[in-house]
Parts: sequence; C-alpha cells; structure tokens
Amino acid sequence: MKFQNEISLDALAELTGSRVIGHGNALVSGINEIHKVEVGDITFVDHPKYYAKALQSMATFVIINKEMPAPEGKSLLLSDDPFLAYNTIVRKYRVFERSHELISPGARIGEGSIIQPGTFVGHHVTIGKNCLIHSNVSIYDHTVIGDDVIIHANTVIGADAFYFKRRPEGYDKMITCGRVLIHDKVEIGACCTIDKGVSGDTIIGAGTKMDNMVHIGHDTVIGKNCLFAGQVGIAGVVIIEDDVILWGQVGVQKDLTIGKGAVVLGKSGVPKSLEGGKTYFGAPTQDARDKMKELAFIKQLPDIIEKLKK
Repeated sequence: MKFQNEISLDALAELTGSRVIGHGNALVSGINEIHKVEVGDITFVDHPKYYAKALQSMATFVIINKEMPAPEGKSLLLSDDPFLAYNTIVRKYRVFERSHELISPGARIGEGSIIQPGTFVGHHVTIGKNCLIHSNVSIYDHTVIGDDVIIHANTVIGADAFYFKRRPEGYDKMITCGRVLIHDKVEIGACCTIDKGVSGDTIIGAGTKMDNMVHIGHDTVIGKNCLFAGQVGIAGVVIIEDDVILWGQVGVQKDLTIGKGAVVLGKSGVPKSLEGGKTYFGAPTQDARDKMKELAFIKQLPDIIEKLKK
C-alpha cells in the first residue's frame, strides 16, 4: 500500500512506540509485507530466520525486534513487537470506511456495465466498460475491474487475506490493506472468493476464466487466459503463468510458481513449483504419464504377490 503522502520515519516511530536506528527524517512512501516490498517502503520482521531476507529486500525501512546497525541505504525501527507496529501503521493509514448504500457513490462504473440487484460495490472501486455483475456479488473497497468482465452470483471479491500470527492467547490477525485487480475479459463463476493482497495486489490476468466455487488466496498473481474448473483452491503468494489449466478440485500450496501452459488434472495437490508445458496428476503432483503407469502397476500388485507365493 502506498501512503497518500510520504511520512517521516520519526512520525511512524512515535505512532508505534519504536526507536529509529538510522535517519528519522527519511520519508516513507508505503507499507508492504515482505513479498511485495519496493524501494521507499517499510516492512517488518520478527523472527531471526527471516532477518536477512527483510534486511536484504528492496524495502528502505524495516521494523525489527533486534538491535543492530542499519544496513547501508536503510533505516530501522526497533520495536518489541514488529507485527503489532505494522498493524498500527495500517490501521492509521487505511481506515475502514463504513458503507450506507449498496453501491458506493464514490465507485466508478464504466459505460455499458450492468450491476444486478443485491450486489454490493464498496468505496474506491473501479469497474470498466461493458461488465456484467450478477446478483448478490460483494466487491470490497479498492477493487479494480477491467472491461468486459463477467462475475456470477454470490461471488466475493476482495475479502481479507487469511494471515494470522499465533500468540499464546490465540491468533492475531494481520490487517489487510491490499487490493484485487481483475483485467479485461475475465469471467468468474458463482460463489467464488478472491482475497485481496495483504498489502499489495492479487491479480487476475486478462481472459482468464473460473468455474464456480474457486478460491484465490492473497497476493496471488494469475496470468492471461488461464482456465480453472470448479473447487480449485489456490493459496497465497502463488504465481500462475499464462495459459495454465487447473481441473476440478486441484489444490495449490502457497509460495510457488506454475509455469506457462501447464495442465494439472483433477483432484491433484500441488506442493511445489511446476515446470510449464507439461501435464501433471496426483497428490503430490508428478508427470501425468508417469503417474498413470504407476497406478497401472499398483493394480497388478495382487497378481504379482500371488505368483510369488506359488
């Protein structure tokens, strides 16, 4: 998320009860979690396992719970609880705006677009030309939808990321301030759910089509002309390149890439990145031809065992 105006690091230190290590008068342009950081952003890290990743990232500012010299070109905020400090900043600069109407007066809806009865369109939403949004769709704040997009009934666009920190007293929610961006000529089936990015964007590429009951996790980036059948579930921070086909009930683990033109057959589980241009099957996935040969061999095992007994 980019701030409306740049904010001094000193001001963020005062807001969060943190101490500056480096240049307090430096200006912060945005706040992002580690997967989406850019130069000028502030991010956070609260576990030694990820210190190096955060400190070597593009982020210019890092909220951290260990005192150390600031790396060259960066400044730090020393905090007892970086996760809480991060949430405090998000709450301050992305204030929840209550709605009083089904379609926000501030939403921009392009020429020729049809919004069916019962649909909710939140604040700061942009919908392009010649779209068809069916009944009872919920489009959360800050969503951007391109031209010629079709969204079927009861779909939810822009719900919060499923992102929690476990504490002794329970789970602490990470406050979500990202968006969903849907490009031109996308069609989304009924009862789908597309979560917004934690602080960046969840992106659906042009021409992509989704069947009913598909779930897309936070910060996932989907390429052009992909095809997802019913009950596909994709976790957060996944990259799916162009022309990928996921058949029914495929489950995709977080933090991986599915290459261009890959096809994953139904009921498969994807635990790691897949090379493009191949067909996969199984849980965990493997080359579909190899998996089919394996299954055929397994069917022969009873006969083989009986022969060995003789």
